[in-house]
Amino acid sequence: MKTLVILAHPNLEVSRVNQRWKEELLQYPNDITIHEIYKEYPNWNIDVPREQNLVEAYHHVILQFPLYWYSYPPLLKKWFDDVFAYGWAYGTNGDKLIGKKLGLAMSIGDKKENYLPGGSVSFTVDEVITPFKASTGHVGAVALPYFAVFGASFQASDEEINQSAKEYINYIFKHQQ
Repeated sequence: MKTLVILAHPNLEVSRVNQRWKEELLQYPNDITIHEIYKEYPNWNIDVPREQNLVEAYHHVILQFPLYWYSYPPLLKKWFDDVFAYGWAYGTNGDKLIGKKLGLAMSIGDKKENYLPGGSVSFTVDEVITPFKASTGHVGAVALPYFAVFGASFQASDEEINQSAKEYINYIFKHQQ
């Protein structure tokens, strides 16, 4: 069973984490398909039927992105809004996502301790991703635990990033079952 990774980074060339994760994902072409939406839709004109067909072809979908202002990057938000449409994802005849496994793989610029209760962010990552979990439940999909690396902006060492790439692959394979 293959996994579809929707890679949504507006400037992937400068991302140490997402670029390294992509390199690792490419080592498993029989198990993982990468779909880069910023590369695919530079003009933001999303081909909704094409994207819906793509998502329908997989039981396991991961959204990979940098956490931007405690949310998705803007094109991923638009992709989510356009693709997860009434009549397809929810509502009358909207059953295409029922039972699918959906997960998040996030690079987070800040330190992990800042996302703990009492940390400087004031919210945990689980609280920040509540809209994703609510949307996933609304469409009948299964929200997987999130995967994240912290300190992605400056603090994470090359060794930590390389280790996170291995852990990311393990996360994918663990949840593919």
